[in-house]
Amino acid sequence: MSEITIRPLVASDRIAWGPLWQGYLTFYKSSLPEDIHDLTFARLTGGKEPMGGFIAERDGKAVGIVHWVTHRTTWSAKDICYLQDLFVSPDIRGGGGGRKLIEAVRQMAEAKDCFRVYWQTHETNLQARELYDKVADLSGFLVYRQPLG
Repeated sequence: MSEITIRPLVASDRIAWGPLWQGYLTFYKSSLPEDIHDLTFARLTGGKEPMGGFIAERDGKAVGIVHWVTHRTTWSAKDICYLQDLFVSPDIRGGGGGRKLIEAVRQMAEAKDCFRVYWQTHETNLQARELYDKVADLSGFLVYRQPLG
């Protein structure tokens, strides 16, 4: 089996990105209208937003994605990077793709002189948490949400 390679997400990746994005949404038992899929991908690849992504490939096939968003923080003069929407195809999980996608975001954030990278996952996502515990510190913070509109 060949190695997993990581590269920035680009506009021509729309077709390859779609099933991985849908896999991520399905994993979290979510769905979004198609226009939001289109808007999200345009934001990730348009170069005008403080966000982007990476795609993992093996043998020319897309097998994983990760998105990132940089934003201001009150804790530093530097921006902070939120690693969002990490997904690796179930058939290759445990093969290093997730770790490589996280590392790509870390390197990008470092190049952008960010303060730190952070992310969240569901407490029941045990396979992902096994990796996260190896590459980052668990902050101990809980996430609360208030839906609007």
